[in-house]
Amino acid sequence: MFKEDTLSGKTILITGGGSGLGLAMAKAFAHTGADIAICGRTEEKLEKAVKEIEKERDGAVARYYQCDVRDYDGVTSMFEQIIDDFGSLEGLVNNAAGNFLSASEDLSPGGFKAIIDIVLHGSFNCTHVFGNYLIDNKKEGNILNMVTTYAEGTGCAFVLPSACGKAGVLAMTRSLAFEWAEYGIRLNAIAPGPFPTEGAWSRLVPKKVMEKKFIEKIPLKRVGEPEELANLAVFLMSDLSSYMTGECVVIDGGERLQAGQFNFIDGLMSRSKLKKLFKAMKAK
Repeated sequence: MFKEDTLSGKTILITGGGSGLGLAMAKAFAHTGADIAICGRTEEKLEKAVKEIEKERDGAVARYYQCDVRDYDGVTSMFEQIIDDFGSLEGLVNNAAGNFLSASEDLSPGGFKAIIDIVLHGSFNCTHVFGNYLIDNKKEGNILNMVTTYAEGTGCAFVLPSACGKAGVLAMTRSLAFEWAEYGIRLNAIAPGPFPTEGAWSRLVPKKVMEKKFIEKIPLKRVGEPEELANLAVFLMSDLSSYMTGECVVIDGGERLQAGQFNFIDGLMSRSKLKKLFKAMKAK
C-alpha cells in the first residue's frame, strides 16, 4: 500500500509501543522508512519490541525509553533524550492507555484516577512537551491520538474512566488542531473498534461468550487485524494526509452503526427469514 520511503526522514515516538497496537504501528512506521522511538514502563518488553521493529527494514533505527507518561518531568526528560539521540523528532503517537470493566457505582476514586492519569494526563503531557519543542524550533510536526468509538456522542457503560479520558483526548485533538495549525502542527485521532490484543482483551473480553457477542454485533462479522489499523496510522502520519487535521477516523468494521434504531432486527433471525417477514408485512 505504501512505498518504503513514505515516512523517510521522520522520527516518530509511540507511547505504549512495546506491545499490541502500539508495536504494530511502530513496525509499520519502520517498514515505511521512519526511525522509531518507543516508550513504556517494562524494560524487558521494550527490549524485545525494539528487536522486532529493527527487522522490518534494513537499516531501521529503533530505541526504547522507560517512562511513565503520567510524570510530566519524566516525559520532558525523555523527549530531551530522544531528540539528543536522533537529532530531531517529527511525530508522536499517544497510544499508552489503560482500561478495565467495572460497574460505575463500584469504582473507587483511585481506580478512576489511574485511568484518567494515563489516558488524558499522559496524552496531554506528551503532546504539550512535543508541541513546545516544535514551536520553539519552528518545526512542523504530526500528532496522532488513539481514542475509542465511544469517545464521541455515546459514552460507554462499564468503562466510565476510559470513556471520560478518551473523550478528553478527542477534545484536545480538535482544540489543538485549530490552535496549532498556524505552527504547521497537525493533530488527528483514530477510533478503533475491537482489535484483540493480549493485554486489553484479557481485561475487557475475558470470556469466550463475550467475544462471541462482540463479533455478532459487528456488521463485518469479525474483529480487526493490527495491520489494518497500522496502515491507517501510516497514512495519517505521512505527507499523504497533509491537508487533514482535527479528524477522528473510525476503524471498527461498522460496529458503531449499531446505534441505528432498527439495527437490532438483524440479530433476531436469519436474513432470509427477515426478507420473508418483510414481504409478508408489505402484503398486508
